[in-house]
Amino acid sequence: MVAEGFDPAEITEKLRAHPHAVLWLDLFDPDEHDLQAVAAEFRLHPLAVEDAVEDHQRPKLDRYPGHLFINVYDVRVDIDAPGPRMHKTEISAFITERALITVRKSESDTRRLVERWDADAGLAPDGGVGFLVYGLLDLVVDGQFEAAGRLDEAMDKTEDDMLEEGRAPRHVRLYGFALRKSLAALRRAVAPMAGLIADILHADIKLVGEHLAPYYRDVDDHARRATDTIDHARDRINELIQDDLNEQSNALNDVTRKLAAWAAIIAVPTAVTGFYGQNVPFWGFEKYSGFLTSMVLIVFSMTGLYVYLKRRGWM
Repeated sequence: MVAEGFDPAEITEKLRAHPHAVLWLDLFDPDEHDLQAVAAEFRLHPLAVEDAVEDHQRPKLDRYPGHLFINVYDVRVDIDAPGPRMHKTEISAFITERALITVRKSESDTRRLVERWDADAGLAPDGGVGFLVYGLLDLVVDGQFEAAGRLDEAMDKTEDDMLEEGRAPRHVRLYGFALRKSLAALRRAVAPMAGLIADILHADIKLVGEHLAPYYRDVDDHARRATDTIDHARDRINELIQDDLNEQSNALNDVTRKLAAWAAIIAVPTAVTGFYGQNVPFWGFEKYSGFLTSMVLIVFSMTGLYVYLKRRGWM
């Protein structure tokens, strides 16, 4: 560490005085006007400046004359009820030969990034800006991998609740839907990271030296594992939701079958009383024996139909 916390107006002087040093400049939610001075100092491309100001850019790496531009998402996940919540911090970064300029579009703790650099300080002397970029990507990808693991952990509890006998309670189904939504949102932030890191490792960028390449490949491996974890969890939740819908359909079929069975039983007295209620002479017309005959027919027919439907499993 040569200097920190100095006035941005001293950047040029500091870099000139320390030709082997590199710069990290962190900006919190600047507008385009705020970036003009930095853009002029480091000759940043106007399109990159525009992307750094606009929110909700996709994760990417763009190449411009004299510098690179990357956009990534630092994510944290809370899996507590009533549903998982994902907190995303969009980070844009300009990568020049001697400077890493980060643009944070929402509040986040930069101390974690400094601690990550301090933890691997042995790589710094020969790493240059590539070392700073490695620390940033390692922190981001580790956070994404941890978030994927937490959602996968929440999947286990949801799976147990959904696979209990009978259909899942409504709050469990709602949690499952929220879990699927969080997985989709997380995948949008994680899936492009492997390609982004592969582009940085490409030889013509000349950002990553041989001693840093294994560390970048380790970050790439974590990014791919995070994507695999998300895809596996997403397949699981889709299957669980489909199984629960099938269980609900089976339960509805059971209810429908029982209602149909009772409707058939109730149809018997309706038919008999309808017949005996005709205004024409019939067996036992205007006699007490006719009433007894109709009641016997109703009782025996309903009982026989009930026994038959019970044996068929419809009751």
